[in-house]
Amino acid sequence: MQKKDITILPESIKNRFIQIIEPLIDLIVRFKVHPNHFTILGLLSTLVGAVFYAKHDIRIGGIFILLGGLCDVIDGKVARKTGLSSKFGALFDSSLDRYAEVFMFLGTAIYFVQKDHPITSIMVFLALGGSMMVSYVRARAEGLGYDCKIGIMQRPERIVYIGFSSLLHTYLLEVVVWMIAILANFTAIQRMYHVWTLDKSEKSVELKQDDIGV
Repeated sequence: MQKKDITILPESIKNRFIQIIEPLIDLIVRFKVHPNHFTILGLLSTLVGAVFYAKHDIRIGGIFILLGGLCDVIDGKVARKTGLSSKFGALFDSSLDRYAEVFMFLGTAIYFVQKDHPITSIMVFLALGGSMMVSYVRARAEGLGYDCKIGIMQRPERIVYIGFSSLLHTYLLEVVVWMIAILANFTAIQRMYHVWTLDKSEKSVELKQDDIGV
C-alpha cells in the first residue's frame, strides 16, 4: 500500500473547496475567459494585499492574499477544462506565483519591521527562502524525471494560513510566519530526501539487473 503524504491542510478540505467553486469555474469557461487573465489577476491581488500589509491593514491585506490564491486555483482549472493548458502557460503561471509570494512576504516583512518585531522580520525572510526552495526542488526533481509533489507546507498551505491568520489577529499571523519559516524549509529537505530515496531505489534495481545479467 502506498503511503499517503502528510499535509497540514487536509485533502478533504481542498476537495470540498474545489466542489464549492466548481460552478464559478464552469461559468468562467462558458464565457471563454483565458486562464492567463486569472494568473495576472492573482498576482495583482497579492500585490494589493502586500500594500495593505505595509499600511498595517492586515485584515484587508489577508482578503486580497486569499483572493490571489483563489485566482491561482481558478486559472489551472479553467486551463484544463478549456484545453488551453500549454507548456508556456504552466511556466507563466509558476513564474507569476513566485512573484506573488515575494510580494506577500515583502508586505508581511514591512509590517513586522514597522511593528518593531525584528526577529519575526527575519523569520519572514526565512519563510520566503524556504518557499522558494520548495518550488525549486520540485522543479529540479521533475526536470530529472522524478515526481515531487510531496510536503507538509506547500503553496496552498502557505497562502491559506497567511491569509486567514491575517483576518484573525496579528499574533496569529506572527505564529504562522514562524511555522512557515520552519516547515517550508523542512518541506524542501523532505523533497530532497524523497528524490534521494527514489534515486537510491533506481540504482538498487539497476545493480540487481546487472547481477542477474538482464
